[in-house]
Amino acid sequence: MAEEENRHAGEDFEAGTDNNGTESSDTGPAPPRNPESNDPEKNREVEKEAARELPSQAAAVHQRLRIDGQKELSRDSMALLWSAIAAGISMSFSMVARGLLHAHLPATDVGFLIECLGYTVGFVVVILARQQLFTENTVTAVLPVMSHPTLNSCWHLARLWGVVLVGNIVGAAVAAFTFQRMPMFDATTQAAFVTIGQHMMANTPGEMFGKGILAGWMIATLVWVIPSADQAKLWVITLITYVMALGGFTHIIVGSSEALYLALSGHAGWSEVVFHFALPTLAGNIIGGTFIFALISHAQIRGDLEAQRERKQGLIQRRHPIRAGLKKSEQAARHNPRSNDTTHRSR
Repeated sequence: MAEEENRHAGEDFEAGTDNNGTESSDTGPAPPRNPESNDPEKNREVEKEAARELPSQAAAVHQRLRIDGQKELSRDSMALLWSAIAAGISMSFSMVARGLLHAHLPATDVGFLIECLGYTVGFVVVILARQQLFTENTVTAVLPVMSHPTLNSCWHLARLWGVVLVGNIVGAAVAAFTFQRMPMFDATTQAAFVTIGQHMMANTPGEMFGKGILAGWMIATLVWVIPSADQAKLWVITLITYVMALGGFTHIIVGSSEALYLALSGHAGWSEVVFHFALPTLAGNIIGGTFIFALISHAQIRGDLEAQRERKQGLIQRRHPIRAGLKKSEQAARHNPRSNDTTHRSR
């Protein structure tokens, strides 16, 4: 019985619950322990108190993201799809804002620096609106799978990735088709869209892949930082994505809007869009966000998980000293078979 309780105590932290079966949380908009309270200040204090029970701030952020990931993995596929389509359309605002700035700014270094601010618009809209963006899920939805790597959790992750990626690209395609076919922009702005897309397509597949790794890492960093940003979320999103624009780092969803616009306007072939841009960039984003950032972020809190598990096991042993003493006696007997033989002989 004690062994089973110790095992459950070790699993409680990774499952996001405490010993009473209630969900733990960190600082952020996670559900408070008292869901009936409508006082934001009170909820924030409850969440901060719950975070102090965790062994480190990194563990608190990890737990918050993992709980969010568990919720995303359990969502209905159609709800995910529609949210992902909305995110794909919203991400096209990056191309629109940058194109409009490009069309009205001089072709100078200062003009380029201002133009790159337009790239941040789509990310601001999608993240603050809580829409489904594929590169966000390379971290959030992966952490629960890393904590409990089972076939079922891997299947749910694959389902989530597939639905969200397809929805994002469909949304980007709808936006690109609308911008290209309907009379929304003047010729100068449409030419700016083409110029931006051609500048991205000038990268080789290897450059698409390498820059995609860094873009995946940066988006994963953004996801990790946001729970602690509080009122500075807008500035954090703008800063990180602005650096992405300055460096020309390739992002599968923003780039899809640009590449699809080129294909629809006849400035790029479909095979070029798929094999030259999409596949290398997608691989880079996944590697940067999942296999590098998420693995490192998960590894850094493994020691904290072990410390929390030992602490909870100690609490159980103090609550059940008789069971704990019997358990220790049984373990000692297993490691010292001679004492067992002596006991049997005396009998």
